[in-house]
Amino acid sequence: MTPQNKNASPVGGESTAQAGSLVGQEYEVEVGPVAHGGHCIARNADGRVLFVRHALPGEKVVAKVTEGDTDSRFLRADAVRVLDASKDRVEAPCPYAGPGMCGGCDWQHAKPGAQRRLKGEVVAEQLSRLAGLTPEQAGWDGTVVPAEGDKLPAGQVPQWRTRVQYAIDEQGRAGLRKHRSHDVQPIDHCMIAAPGVTELGIEKREWPAMASVEAIAATGSNDRQVVLTPVPGGRLPLVELDKPVSVLRVEEKDGGVHRVHGRPFVRERSDGRTYRVGMGGFWQVHPQAADTLVKAVMQGLMPRKGEMALDLYCGVGIFAGALAERLGETGAVLGIEAGKRAVEDARHNLADFPRVRIEQGKVEQVLPRTRITECDLIVLDPPRAGAGKQTVRHLASLHARRIAYVACDPAALARDLAYFRDHGYRVRTLRVFDLFPMTHHVECVAILEPVEKGF
Repeated sequence: MTPQNKNASPVGGESTAQAGSLVGQEYEVEVGPVAHGGHCIARNADGRVLFVRHALPGEKVVAKVTEGDTDSRFLRADAVRVLDASKDRVEAPCPYAGPGMCGGCDWQHAKPGAQRRLKGEVVAEQLSRLAGLTPEQAGWDGTVVPAEGDKLPAGQVPQWRTRVQYAIDEQGRAGLRKHRSHDVQPIDHCMIAAPGVTELGIEKREWPAMASVEAIAATGSNDRQVVLTPVPGGRLPLVELDKPVSVLRVEEKDGGVHRVHGRPFVRERSDGRTYRVGMGGFWQVHPQAADTLVKAVMQGLMPRKGEMALDLYCGVGIFAGALAERLGETGAVLGIEAGKRAVEDARHNLADFPRVRIEQGKVEQVLPRTRITECDLIVLDPPRAGAGKQTVRHLASLHARRIAYVACDPAALARDLAYFRDHGYRVRTLRVFDLFPMTHHVECVAILEPVEKGF
């Protein structure tokens, strides 16, 4: 997609950047389409692509280069002045959102409905470019669905982030990283933090000798936890926060997480079950995310009593648990997860299901060793990089009647959907959820089926 920027030109006089570097140079540009990553595409007078943050499609802005030199294929830039604003633009509610400040939110300057529309355009572009699929071919109506309670008027911000990792600056102040930088933007409040995180008061106190402080507020219980990462040689401070918390420490030697005091886990809820999540382990950040995704996966798979299912990259076992409930006493579930602590938690969480087994290791290594040659259902929720060609080929050889692919990155999803197509699977339905408001991130659930079945 090529934006129209016929009048793009340098502005603001001589750049003060070093020879060869274009950092600091300003260009007046017309902003083109949204791109994956929280920015829009523009071109300068020389035709070079600029990825511009803090802009919206159709605007005319002054873009200031933040990365790139005379030899770069493209430049990164911030919209530092808006000359012709989009009707979708609002004043960013957060005082730390804007050029050169916090890099956590990408779309504070866009109306909530516009944010979801932009995310939908990104998903559609990735599907087209990487998988050759139109929304219709993917069984998607093009909408990005907000989580329950998140549909708020412009100027209001959902407080959804139940886990916030604060970076600590040299003065011991808590803040958040600037975009593509190790620099810290000190803050006194994160607007998208869940109330359970805010009430801890992390930003109110100093954190000497700490590199980061992660705050976790479980939504399935009143459990609160902080995970401290000291600077090399740093000693733990006495943690006195506004609410009772358990404290964990990331060890310098091995990167392992160890309990200092309190519970080494938090309790979360999904699909009517309680799950133990230990040592700062992964759980969906949005309070509605786990139930939203489980519901979408189960509606798409339509599990039947007695079937055999795989839950790959299973974490602490939320999909395995939901499947086991629906497959009954004669059904079976195999979960595979690389993280040792997550496997321990999954085995604990699902101990009441005798026909659920959890194996530890990388999916591409463990799955062949199981000697499973067929199954009925597959759920995979891979990391951001996706499952990859080799794993997709293996999964297709198992002839599952349906596969649910949960993805946090539309580019990785699109690549893997193309691999599945090459091995005889088509997308039956695709649903896209806005579980990360104010950021460029989305969560997708694709349901696949063998082409020959033609449901």
